[in-house]
Amino acid sequence: MTTAGTGTSHDGSPVPAVSGPCSIGRRARRSAGTRRQRGFPPPVTVSGVRRPPSPLPQRDGLDAVRLRLPPRGPFPTVRDFLVRKLHRLPPERIDEMLREQRFVTTDGPVSPDTPFVPNGLVWFHRDPPEDEVPVPFALGIVHRDDDLVVVDKPHFLATTPRGSHARETALARLRRDLGLADLTPVHRLDRVTAGLLMFVTRRELRRPYQTLFSDRLVHKEYEAVAPYDPDLVLPRTVRSRIVKKRGVVAARELPGEPNAETRIELLDHAGGLGRYRLIPRTGRTHQLRVHMNSCGVPILGDTFYPVVTETAPDDFRRPLQLLATVLAFDDPVTGRPRRFDTHRTLTAWTSHAAWNAHP
Repeated sequence: MTTAGTGTSHDGSPVPAVSGPCSIGRRARRSAGTRRQRGFPPPVTVSGVRRPPSPLPQRDGLDAVRLRLPPRGPFPTVRDFLVRKLHRLPPERIDEMLREQRFVTTDGPVSPDTPFVPNGLVWFHRDPPEDEVPVPFALGIVHRDDDLVVVDKPHFLATTPRGSHARETALARLRRDLGLADLTPVHRLDRVTAGLLMFVTRRELRRPYQTLFSDRLVHKEYEAVAPYDPDLVLPRTVRSRIVKKRGVVAARELPGEPNAETRIELLDHAGGLGRYRLIPRTGRTHQLRVHMNSCGVPILGDTFYPVVTETAPDDFRRPLQLLATVLAFDDPVTGRPRRFDTHRTLTAWTSHAAWNAHP
């Protein structure tokens, strides 16, 4: 492991920026635009035409799926397009949904012989996942005002609907529990990561707050529990190139221009474990987990790094010991500084025996 440069920690001491197993190459490039957008234009399509609202109400906190018909194609009817597009559904199920008037346009329900209209829009609600597992952990409200809702997400709860996670997601739960149909997330956390997650109460607010994250104007801190290595020099800045391929659950570090940067600090250690502060400068998929693993101290409870381990959807034992602890930024609407801190702790640090025990 060789030193590539130094930075500065909170107390002013040098922070090594290393190349080798923990980091390679130069500083990752910052995103191009950093200008905050303070206006709230209506949602638009690529062509600049205002997107029509869904004619279907939400169901269990879930929006209807919107499909845009292609500009051309061999589809005499909308049904023909649906059979091709929704290839995971048997045609018989699509016909049943048509009879139930589950597919609608702005003009009303789609019938089996509704003609294909180029660039038309169709909405429908997906069937709920039959195998969705209830997540037996509560969401904690950290802050709520007219514009923002900040919550403490528990481990194992997905941020937004995807795949087999639909009703049991932070978004769907909050919409139901708070009665806020337009609630929208402005960033996300992995399902197995706990901690701070921020939503806007109205869709027109999404752009200015989401821009803070995309332009890296939000200071984020995490805590993690991992093995303690007295030979690992900390604090340090880790830089590497992380690639996550579609369909592959784990990301990899590859040679090349760095696209991920994390600062790692040791907060405390006891009993062979360390409590670490992680400050990401970028937001690559699994970045913190990959960087901790590459430094030889994989986060406790990580079933992807260093080795992918299969776990059942209802296995809530030994959650990943990674917690989003701080969100801080200048509010793009009011201009005032904002800071939110988690109310959660990591069980493996406060009671390792309880975390490691089987239920």
